[in-house]
Amino acid sequence: MSIYLQHFALKREPFSIVPDPGFLYPSHQHRQAVAHLKYGLDREGGFILLTGEVGTGKTTLTRTMLQRIPAHVRVAYVLNSKLNESDLLASICSELSIKIPTRKHISFSKTCIDALNQDLLDAHAAGKKTLIVLEEAQNLSHDVLETLRLLSNLETNTHKLLHILLVGQPELLEMLGQNQLRQLNQRVVSRFHLLPLDKTEIANYINHRLHHAGAGGAIFDTNCVHTLFKLTKGVPRLINLICHQALLAAYSIGTKTVSAKLVRLSSKEILVDLKHSNSHSRSALLVLVSVVFIAIAATLTPLKNSDWNDYLTRFNSNSDGPSSVSLDTTAAAAKEPVVAPTVSLEPVITRLVDIEQLPPDDQIIESGVPESLETLAQTDENGENQEESANKRSKNPLINLLKLWGVSASEIYTLAEFDALAGRSGLRSAQLDDTTLFALSLIDRPGVVFMRQPSGLEKSHLIVDINEFTVSLMSSGDRIAMDRAAFLDQWTGSYLYLWRSPDSFEILKPDDFNKPALAWLQGKLDLVNDDLEQLITGGNYTAAIQAQVTDFQSQQNITADGIVGRQTLMRLNQLTDPLVPRLTRSGG
Repeated sequence: MSIYLQHFALKREPFSIVPDPGFLYPSHQHRQAVAHLKYGLDREGGFILLTGEVGTGKTTLTRTMLQRIPAHVRVAYVLNSKLNESDLLASICSELSIKIPTRKHISFSKTCIDALNQDLLDAHAAGKKTLIVLEEAQNLSHDVLETLRLLSNLETNTHKLLHILLVGQPELLEMLGQNQLRQLNQRVVSRFHLLPLDKTEIANYINHRLHHAGAGGAIFDTNCVHTLFKLTKGVPRLINLICHQALLAAYSIGTKTVSAKLVRLSSKEILVDLKHSNSHSRSALLVLVSVVFIAIAATLTPLKNSDWNDYLTRFNSNSDGPSSVSLDTTAAAAKEPVVAPTVSLEPVITRLVDIEQLPPDDQIIESGVPESLETLAQTDENGENQEESANKRSKNPLINLLKLWGVSASEIYTLAEFDALAGRSGLRSAQLDDTTLFALSLIDRPGVVFMRQPSGLEKSHLIVDINEFTVSLMSSGDRIAMDRAAFLDQWTGSYLYLWRSPDSFEILKPDDFNKPALAWLQGKLDLVNDDLEQLITGGNYTAAIQAQVTDFQSQQNITADGIVGRQTLMRLNQLTDPLVPRLTRSGG
């Protein structure tokens, strides 16, 4: 178990290179791959091909598929591809629990094939299918591939008896393109080539693994995405290796956030080791890791440890930029227009509440900052020294609110600048006036509130947490926990918050065409349902998608009309975006 787990409040190691199906990130590509594999299994026998570069997740995807394979499909899973013909046949028979009889004057291979053929006939008669899976298939010899082709000939008068899944690197495609293997190549009924992650998927990939490891908040800053893509070209295994090393380095210097600088430094010995893997021993690697950690600790300014509960207010302020990666990134997020409910504060605060209680959308003021907040971002220019100015900016609630969303801002002089900076980062602002604390718990986002002072003036604060008993604010750089009654006595009812808003999203109704919105919707539903199979829609809101939406709405106590509007969007975001800034972490 990694030494950094307690430091980051993790339950499991998030970036292990072990192909654990529980950590599979359901990217668009992976869902497509599963669809192709399923299509191949639905055909009457033949070869299925899954290829991809080293570290792209072929084995993890294969094991995930095997976990979900129907009960009537038997599987022979062969990991060792450097086998001769006899050993391969023996391995297949062993995996299928086929006893190989001893027969004099008959070759072992023929005995195995006869026993396998009889077993396949019996399985077919019992309504079962048989799948052979071979990993690292690029290492198979021509003779073994020819044996597999002959096995694919086993059939009844009407049905093929065997499916064969070949999983391998791109070299496998080159092999099958050779003239002597053209017969096998022509028997491939379904094939898919798995590519690395693109740049837009890396943040979601990282946070998906962190979430499944038990993380309660973002750990890697947004600049890490660009750095990781540059270093790894989107290869998941390399991302895992570097992220694991970066977490170890962060632990060694006592910080709970990982910057792009730390990622670069942590990657050096990883990439060097991979480049010279044939000449370096494992003991040398361990020594090198220790040296790198010492170097990192010597070159970076140590940060003080803080309690995990304070993560919302502690961010890396180095030159590498923003301080948190949100699971809700780019086009993978949705509008969350929320308004103030007309309900009392009596109900217990919970994250998943009946959104039907919320009033109509026209009661919210969007894309703009209230005039009452206009003085919030002003900087005193009357003889203030540089240190005082920097201190003042560090206490600016608007700057700190942007930081919670991973947006770095050293200076904000006007609210127009605040809106512009938020907009460039895919964020939108909204204001609620005369609202309730219960409404804030429904929205479940940190925001800026105004509090009455004894002098009669109003002072702005960043609200970062609500629970059943207290409300936590950031005031002048300090975290303050107030009794709910005391907070309500001083709060004006004004609330400014941010949420991510993708482009091109409109309310979805059956038969609508909106390719980006459908892609977002399918991704969210797949996460909720833990489903990897990609429905083919072509950007149309089909009856199959509508059925999924209606089922989801019914489960979540939302009107099951199949229309994807505000309520459905909010609930999907609540269920699928666990790492975005929230208010009710301790109370909901």
